[in-house]
Parts: sequence; structure tokens; C-alpha cells
Amino acid sequence: MAAPTSATERAFETLREGILSGRLAPGSQHSIYRMADELGVSRTPVREAVLRLADAGLVTVERNRGVRVRGVSVEDVLDVFDLRLLLEVPATAFAARRADDAQRAAIAACLDAMRAAAAADDPHEFDVHDRALHGAIHAVAGNERLADEVLTLRASIQARGAVTLHRSRGMGEILEEHVPVVDAVLSGDVLAATSLMRDHLVHTAVLLARQLDPDADVASWVERTGAFVVGDHLLEPGATSEPTRTQ
Repeated sequence: MAAPTSATERAFETLREGILSGRLAPGSQHSIYRMADELGVSRTPVREAVLRLADAGLVTVERNRGVRVRGVSVEDVLDVFDLRLLLEVPATAFAARRADDAQRAAIAACLDAMRAAAAADDPHEFDVHDRALHGAIHAVAGNERLADEVLTLRASIQARGAVTLHRSRGMGEILEEHVPVVDAVLSGDVLAATSLMRDHLVHTAVLLARQLDPDADVASWVERTGAFVVGDHLLEPGATSEPTRTQ
């Protein structure tokens, strides 16, 4: 029983890499039969691999027409990060302003766990604790759907292989982007926390976009994201229009 599973996994990885590298171009159509011949396997593992690719949003299966490559586009990435900015920037400001001692300790613990995973060269654990860190910041708002929505947004492109780890940057670089965000949240520096989270998300989006298309013109998108760091995100009823640092 192990062989079909292994063949399916190999087919899945090969086809996914072909899609992400552009060898299987977005919009192109392919038959299961030809894919199987090219991969040197039977049609069954290719069918299973294609179903996994469809679940990940990389292809669509068209009746009587075969498989059409969907891939992940620069627009997909920027759309996802538009939403992440709208959710995570104000959530980070809220965490910097309102986190209690226990919540600050949870945020710090996630960063420590990321640091330990990086030192151990364990990318899986690093990613787990990266997601947990963002979740701990979101948890300060007390809205479970916030964390769920962000995880869904991340998964919508990560499942399609759009990741920066070991492609555009290493664990150490990703860790160093999180350190000042956490420091600002823990010290109650609302404006710094907000700006740093925005910078982290924008940098990640740009790296992903340029992985997909080295010539992608993202300058106008980056400029527009400056609008996500505005006073309204930092205000509470009765507060002034100026971002403040809480003690």
C-alpha cells in the first residue's frame, strides 16, 4: 500500500513545482494521460495528485477537457495581503495598547519559540510558532474570528506553495522582522508596533510577488499600503487624533 502513496506524493510535488516555477503555465490545459506518461507513473497517482492540487487551488478539473492550471498569481498575493493589512495592522495597534501581562507573556513566549526553532534549523516548528505569534497578537482583541480569518488568508496562498522561507529569505531574516514588532507591542509603543507590522507584511508580500514574477510592478501597491497606517486605526473613544505611547 505504500507505493501508490509514494507515487502520489512524488506526482504532487513534481506537478506543484512545475506550476510554481511556471513550467506549467497558468491557463494551460493538460490530460491525466499525458501527465502520467511524462512522470512515468500510472494514471491513478496522477489523478490523486491532481485532486490535491485542485483542493489547494492550483488547478481546476474540467469535465471532458482535462486539467487547467490555475496557479497563484501576483494579484492573488496582493489581494490576500490587502486583507491581512486591514486586519493585522489595527489588531497590532490594539495589542500594543491593551495587552495585559499574561497576553504579553504569551506573545513573548511565541517569539522565544521561533528563536529556538531557528537555532535548531527546524522550519516546520518555526512556521508553527510564526503563526502562533501572530495569533497571540490577534488574541488580545478577544475576537476568535480575527485569528481564524488571518490563518485562512495565510493558508490560501501557502497551500499553493507561495512561501518565502528558504526561497527569498531564511528563518533568521524572518525572525529579525518579528523581533521589533514584538518589542514595540510589549513596550506599548502603538505607532511603532503598527508601522512595523505593516512593514513586515508589505515586505513579505513583495518577496512573494517577485518570486512569482521577478518583473512584477508592485511599487504602486506598496505606496497604497501606506494608507493602512492611519490615525483611525489607533483611536479609542475619547482619544486624540495623535497616535500615543501607552505605559
